[in-house]
Amino acid sequence: MIQGIVDRFEGTIAVVEIDGKEMQNFPKKSLPKGVKVGDMLLIDGNNITISKEGTEKLRKEIEDLMDELFED
Repeated sequence: MIQGIVDRFEGTIAVVEIDGKEMQNFPKKSLPKGVKVGDMLLIDGNNITISKEGTEKLRKEIEDLMDELFED
């Protein structure tokens, strides 16, 4: 199973960062409904799901970094 993070959408293409190393394009229609930029995906062949737990962990890490950067 591969992990990816949705980096951006370009028209009908979703650009996904795979395992923190490379960018890969996926047809937007092949992704689960409601997928957003920053969502963590679990990719197992043609089966792609959103990892709610992984996505929340990423959002928390980013929030913590932002708090560190903008401390008074």
